[in-house]
Amino acid sequence: MTRTEKLQQQYLLQNTARLKLEEIDGQTKKNQSGNEQLGREAAELEEQIADIGVQKSALTEELEKSQAHEKELEEQVAGRRAELEEKRRLQEKQSQVTAAARTRTAELAQQETFAADTAARLESERQSLIKEQEQICADRQGFGDETAQKTAQIARIEEELEQTALSGQEQQEQLDALMQERQEVSAAHKGFFEKREALSGQMSSLDKERYRLESQKERLEDYRERQINYMWEEYNLTASEAAAFEDKEHENPAKLKKRIAELKGEIKALGPVNVNAIEEYRETAERHKFLTEQHDDLVKAGEALKDIIKELDSGMRKQFAEKFAIMQKEFAKSFKELFGGGHGTLELVEDEDILEAGIRIIAQPPGKKLQNMMQMSGGEKALTAIALLFAIQNMKPSPFCLLDEIEAALDENNVARYANYLKKLTKNTQFIIITHRRGTMAAADRLYGITMQEKGVSTQVSVNMVEEELDK
Repeated sequence: MTRTEKLQQQYLLQNTARLKLEEIDGQTKKNQSGNEQLGREAAELEEQIADIGVQKSALTEELEKSQAHEKELEEQVAGRRAELEEKRRLQEKQSQVTAAARTRTAELAQQETFAADTAARLESERQSLIKEQEQICADRQGFGDETAQKTAQIARIEEELEQTALSGQEQQEQLDALMQERQEVSAAHKGFFEKREALSGQMSSLDKERYRLESQKERLEDYRERQINYMWEEYNLTASEAAAFEDKEHENPAKLKKRIAELKGEIKALGPVNVNAIEEYRETAERHKFLTEQHDDLVKAGEALKDIIKELDSGMRKQFAEKFAIMQKEFAKSFKELFGGGHGTLELVEDEDILEAGIRIIAQPPGKKLQNMMQMSGGEKALTAIALLFAIQNMKPSPFCLLDEIEAALDENNVARYANYLKKLTKNTQFIIITHRRGTMAAADRLYGITMQEKGVSTQVSVNMVEEELDK
């Protein structure tokens, strides 16, 4: 379940619980109002019953008085014959009053019975309403518990979202570390090439120095050979004999002086001689040996670098071929889904190095023949480019992507397919899209716009499309 679906489920649960609580509150208020109305009616009926009781007592008292008066009249019949007519009149009147009283008593009894039945019925309804209110309170408590459970579930989901965000942050940190490592490798690779260039320059300088030293060595050897030949030709002495001759002692000073004079004359005849030639030769030989060793080390390092470059080149070719094959499949799928059919493929330009070769896009929209991308219309080119972009995104999804009106050249049908495809990609990637197309806006979870309600004053407007859908 994606983050958006979880949020939608949370909003749905919250709105459902809120509506249910509002319904329960309304029903409770309605029942309370009904209870109050029934209470008022019961109070009025009780007042009527009390009035009827008072009237009944008065009539009963009046009846008792009439009966007593009738008894007195009956006792006075014998003695009051003269008053017989009056008595009869009074008796008739009393009879009428008695009948009226009995009738009134019967009516009052009937009213009392009706009032008692009504009171019993109202009490029964009141008890029913109390039970219903208790049931509603219990349901409300249940819904409160369910709301608490949903709240706990929402908190748990939010915690999972936070953990997911933390996991995404850890993945981002790992990605940053990998990017840093990649930059370090690139820097090392660049430094390696710079070092190789520097070493190549040093090798060239060393070759020049070696050539100079070899030339100097040849000149010195030539000079030594000439000196040896001179000693042999002039004095018939080899180099070793001349060296031994210098160590012999001569007893005759006159001969030695003469020999010294001869040698000075010969030396003068030889012209200027470099007396430091032997020492220079030794130093030059040592320098030549050192430079030769350096040259050999540089040659070995160059061979090792060539092997590393060859290995890196082979790995890059293999990895590029594998990723390009995956990209071909992803492009074919995204092209077919965005165009609603057809066929699209990627091809490398032949007769070129795979790492430097160009990529040719071949597209066949539905209902059209296979053609090069340059022969397509502007909308088809834009949709093909979007298919390539989504193919790269599917091959290695990035956590965040910003798109700036890439669907501007599409018609409404293609915008709808583009928006639906983009909606699928939100499972792995968060998109920020700059657009003026309604189809793209309709697929968004949240909209941000800039409006100018007053001249020179810009206002930001935002709409949460998920909440709007839930409110509907």
